[in-house]
Amino acid sequence: MDGEDNWRGIFALYEFNREESVTIRRQREKRAKLKQEIRIKARSIPDAVAARLDQCDDRDKQVEILVFVFMPNHVHLLVRQLKPDGVRVFVSRFCKGYAQYFNARYERMGALFQGRFEAKYVGDNDYLKTLFVYIHTNPVSIISPGWKEKGVEDAAKAKRFLGKYRWSSYLDYLGQNNFPSITNRTFFNKIFKEPETMKEFVDSRIGYKAIYR
Repeated sequence: MDGEDNWRGIFALYEFNREESVTIRRQREKRAKLKQEIRIKARSIPDAVAARLDQCDDRDKQVEILVFVFMPNHVHLLVRQLKPDGVRVFVSRFCKGYAQYFNARYERMGALFQGRFEAKYVGDNDYLKTLFVYIHTNPVSIISPGWKEKGVEDAAKAKRFLGKYRWSSYLDYLGQNNFPSITNRTFFNKIFKEPETMKEFVDSRIGYKAIYR
């Protein structure tokens, strides 16, 4: 519904990706305090802050999050399982935890997400690259509904929109340190070699009709 809901989702992706159960509020307060201490020591250098936070990451993770995007009414995740049944455990925790937050904030009851999550196994690099583009270009639908079937009227506008859309892993892949602690970008960085190559690959798909049918 707003930026606070998206921020809560970011914290949920990070904090629920661990072996033990946690309370988001306490973890958020703990991380804010740690970030403040690091900023003081690092003299407010953003890169140093991010690096020190990564060094303080003691999670026993269920999955590696490679790619993600938050849309107004759904979420896409590309993950690599690290623990047996790790995908189910992580997604279940994320969905339940986020639903509890959302219901409390908006004074509603019941399920938030429609049915069980859908999962597909990825078996080759070509499919992985297709998913990388599919997930990261999803936000184009916000400004150009149905673009995957009929194309976009203004490709330049769509590309600019993607370049400013905060609620995905795309900006981190472009080297902008948006939410660097959420994803492990090593695998795709090896595939694409350079951020510019990655951007060109994503941009080239905008405007192609029915590519994802």
